[in-house]
Amino acid sequence: MPAKTGAEYIERLKKANNNVYIGGERVDDVTEHSAFKNVIQSMAKLYDMQYEKPEKMLYDSPTTGDKVGKSFMLPKTIDQLIERREAIMEWQSFTKGVMGRSPDYLNAEVMTMEAAYDFYGQDNPLFAENARKYAEYARENDISLTHTLIHPQVNRAKIQAEQKDANVALHVVEKNDDGVIVDGVRLLATQGGITDEIMVFPSTVKKAGEKDDPYSLAFAIPNNTPGLRYLSRESFDYGMNSYDHPLGSKFEEGDTIVAFDHVLVPWDRIFILENSTICNQAFAETNAVVHMTHQVVAKDIAKTEFLLGVVLTLMDSIGIDGFQHVKDKGTEVMLTLENMKSHLFRAEHNAKLDKWGMMTPDFEALNAARNWYPRVYPRLAEILRILGASGMMGIPSYDDFASDEIGPILHRAMQGKNVEGFERVQIFRLAWDLTMSAFGSRQTHYEYYFFGDPIKMGMAYFDQYDKEKYKDVVKDFLKQENISKPSAINSGMNV
Repeated sequence: MPAKTGAEYIERLKKANNNVYIGGERVDDVTEHSAFKNVIQSMAKLYDMQYEKPEKMLYDSPTTGDKVGKSFMLPKTIDQLIERREAIMEWQSFTKGVMGRSPDYLNAEVMTMEAAYDFYGQDNPLFAENARKYAEYARENDISLTHTLIHPQVNRAKIQAEQKDANVALHVVEKNDDGVIVDGVRLLATQGGITDEIMVFPSTVKKAGEKDDPYSLAFAIPNNTPGLRYLSRESFDYGMNSYDHPLGSKFEEGDTIVAFDHVLVPWDRIFILENSTICNQAFAETNAVVHMTHQVVAKDIAKTEFLLGVVLTLMDSIGIDGFQHVKDKGTEVMLTLENMKSHLFRAEHNAKLDKWGMMTPDFEALNAARNWYPRVYPRLAEILRILGASGMMGIPSYDDFASDEIGPILHRAMQGKNVEGFERVQIFRLAWDLTMSAFGSRQTHYEYYFFGDPIKMGMAYFDQYDKEKYKDVVKDFLKQENISKPSAINSGMNV
């Protein structure tokens, strides 16, 4: 099959009738429910864009020759790596980087399974073949995916086997001729229930050991598999118009708890089974983390470009762009953007073929970017809030402006340096929805924890960083000085 259209994406969701719950009730049709229908329309737009710009977003399938999504394309050269990223940026140009789980994110993981499938065969050759076939299946059918990585936050001080309720986390219950029965709960599937399938993959922070093996598994199954349920948090799309909630009304992805009630995972859908060591190695050894980070850094750049645009537009709208402290804050955003672009450029142009035959970006550059951005993004949101000041609170609604009684007053009272009141409030509502609304606050929180706890990530970054060469520079410098110890010190050492 060729890449799917937006209409086909929506039709699949209707037919699948996934088990999605929100507000204590099961959703009859996610494509029509107020919490999901707008983001589903945005997702549909992404799939339609593939056909609006086929030269940028589609390529010939190596299996069938059909036109398939370029986010699945296995790069063999630096030019192909850049070509793939440019296709990703087409989607990011629409989402403005605020849809953290647009399809290209998990498509990067699937892509690595096509090349690095042998990794999954360490315990069982069947699992290697499963990975290879699934990568082909996902590409040829343009499968949309959610995923889940982590266990519930019960007691982080104990491993799963030592919890008061050791069965609350997703775990293996039994194996039979048809597959493996799994039961328990996983967090935190963004876009859960509005995609075709779910990938259950290991968190890389689990301890390796026999006790953790029953919780160590990786597989992919359709979202309408019997026993699989998605428990969605309340929606931050409040059914408002796009003037009042310009971002939340389009891109509210939703986050879900995933409950498995004795779910059968067929043998041909399993990639890792009861091996915590392989789970811990999976993302690094297959270079999935590198290619997924490549997509994320592209997303971050698109998001920062958009935020900078909002900052500059807001400055101009009320005439504050001439003040020193305002310019300095704008410079912070600009420096962030240019730093992220530099990381991406270095990552792509220093890319090398890995042992699996994939042209893989320089992870040193990407790893620095993915450690830095979660630390700096909250500051970018803060800058926008500071610059908006009281204007971030004085944001009348569309209905206020539509009122014959108060609309003319507001239109005059809310005017800016070079914009009318209605237009100025539209700018400020956008800034508010990006940073201060429930949707905007979730964006800041989401970016901070995108790859996990930034402190733990920073510790891991410090530990793996090549520090010796820098210490050697200092040692060599001190040796060159050739300064002998004072005799008083030498005599003191002999005491």
